[in-house]
Amino acid sequence: MAEADLAPKFAPFFGMGGIAFASLIPVVMAGILAVYSLVIAVLIAGDLGPPPEQEYSLFNGFMHLAAGMSVGLTGLAAGYAIGVVGDMGVRSYMQQSKVFVGMVLILIFGEVLGLYGYVVIQLVILGNANWVFAASLWD
Repeated sequence: MAEADLAPKFAPFFGMGGIAFASLIPVVMAGILAVYSLVIAVLIAGDLGPPPEQEYSLFNGFMHLAAGMSVGLTGLAAGYAIGVVGDMGVRSYMQQSKVFVGMVLILIFGEVLGLYGYVVIQLVILGNANWVFAASLWD
């Protein structure tokens, strides 16, 4: 009896379904990095107001620049790590399914790079009151 006679005709469909699921994990994790940047952009936009109502100091300008650069560069590093690991992980998963857990763990470590940048910038933007007081002492 041939091996093809023992397997149902729909077996390749479900086999490729597992590979498709593994292929979506890096894409979703990269999308989470975009959400970090979007939240920071909303927080920066919330600090801005029309010119007659609010004075936009040089300190706030540099703080917002540092916030955008920090979340952007950590997102870039995390995205690069997720892309490289996701590409090789999915290719390896097609050959050996035992790679899946290791791939997900390394993807999580790559995602944490972006999360660190996001948390630091949250502290900078939301902890602005203490920093403004310290900056006013130098004026």
